[in-house]
Amino acid sequence: MNRPNILIVMTDQQRADLRRSRGYALDTMPFLDEWAKQGVDFCRAYTSNPSCMPARVSMLTGRYPQSHRVRTNHNAADAFYSEDLLDLLHREGYTCALFGKNHTHRRDEDFDVYETNGHLGGLPERTDEEKAFGAFLRASRNMESHLPSPGGLEVQQPYRNVSAMLRFLDERPQDNPFFAWVSFAEPHNPAQAPEPYFDLFPPESLPPPGAGPEVLGQKGPRYTWLRGIWERVFGEDLEKRANRAVSNYCGMLRLIDDQLRRLMDGLRERDLEKDTLILFLSDHGDYAGEYGLTRKGGDLPEVLCRIPMIWRGPGVAARGALDGVCASIVDILPTLCELWDVPSPLGCQGKSLLPILRGEDFPPEEYESAYAETGYGGLYWTEEDGLDPIAEGATNQYRSFDCLNSWTESGQVRMLRWKNYKIQLDMLGQGYLYDLEADPHETRNLWDDPALLAVRADLLLRLSSAMLRESDALPLPRRRYRLKTHPRGYWFQRYVSPDPGVREAPVGRKER
Repeated sequence: MNRPNILIVMTDQQRADLRRSRGYALDTMPFLDEWAKQGVDFCRAYTSNPSCMPARVSMLTGRYPQSHRVRTNHNAADAFYSEDLLDLLHREGYTCALFGKNHTHRRDEDFDVYETNGHLGGLPERTDEEKAFGAFLRASRNMESHLPSPGGLEVQQPYRNVSAMLRFLDERPQDNPFFAWVSFAEPHNPAQAPEPYFDLFPPESLPPPGAGPEVLGQKGPRYTWLRGIWERVFGEDLEKRANRAVSNYCGMLRLIDDQLRRLMDGLRERDLEKDTLILFLSDHGDYAGEYGLTRKGGDLPEVLCRIPMIWRGPGVAARGALDGVCASIVDILPTLCELWDVPSPLGCQGKSLLPILRGEDFPPEEYESAYAETGYGGLYWTEEDGLDPIAEGATNQYRSFDCLNSWTESGQVRMLRWKNYKIQLDMLGQGYLYDLEADPHETRNLWDDPALLAVRADLLLRLSSAMLRESDALPLPRRRYRLKTHPRGYWFQRYVSPDPGVREAPVGRKER
């Protein structure tokens, strides 16, 4: 089938390893774990940037933030690309719908059907219970709740997002294939959950993190700064409040799991499952207690960069958990382009995953590494600069905290995952090297280990090459020169272009 329906189910800030199938002690997402067995469940899937808007723009454009230029949650107007997923979907005749969180360069009105919300509400409040829940979210100041959320399950945003999706399936035009983005704003803060999810994974049941705050000094100054701000906000209640936040986070994962089950049942009842390609993923992860931290910000650890990514549907082999193969959020657009047999847009930097999804042979060297980035430039901010957290907006008088701020997002940091090693480098030449098989929580920096100097040199070469590959080809030269690209986005396979003709060069940033 050349034009299947396409459903993307996205969570916000879901750490990839907090599932029983990934070795977590708590059974947070039993339906997803079982459902994934009939698809391709990438164990090494990565975001392009561990913050919401840069990652989501990467999903729609197939480009890394350094190229699409949306490097923070506040730069939607700067998006730079030739064509994005929504452009291609409309051209291919899809009816496009969005239910949940947008937070991209695209307006809600660019979708044919939409009902959107953020972390503090935004959905229509039709009943007294929905109004009370909306007021509860707005009053949370994005902090964790120590009581069950009011209104029960049916006022929760994931439940209402799925309800809107099911209504769309019943009311949509029947002549066109559909694309739907069900984009949950959870389990992102404010950490909250209704009964019975609030008590499902109580704080005392949480397994200890792989690494505690005692390793922060080894991780770098931005980690210690984050911990210091949490101590300033929470005071002596830090551990109690952090544990409650992680408890609610796990409860919300189970709530989302139940809504995923409800959505899949809805597809099946409408006889649409067999014709729908489904992708489940998240935009980035969460510390969820690791290093004594919650939420995100500051760096490129695995807990923030690695994401769940599961494909299932027509033409997708039932491979289950797939380890040793890297995938990225930028690979979604070129994968769909190959599915439709259309070229990827100019400037697309991802590669097609279609041969892996189909169970076909693929060149392993094209999928053996993953790359991610963070930072909007300049020098790092420090406590010595006198920049006040309240004046900057990181904290306020209400004892709340935005973990993405000038301290955690300044500078430039790049990382490469290659096989079981991970290398990270910043603009000042400060480096980190980890053996993820022996040290999955990244607590032992092997940068200066004499026994690994050759490994470090090899990975520095690989990282440098990746940074060059992800440099931007846009804008194309105005005259003469042809851009040669592999149809699957490959770099290492010998390829002779059958059509060296000229493709029209984009004029620059898309104007909306």
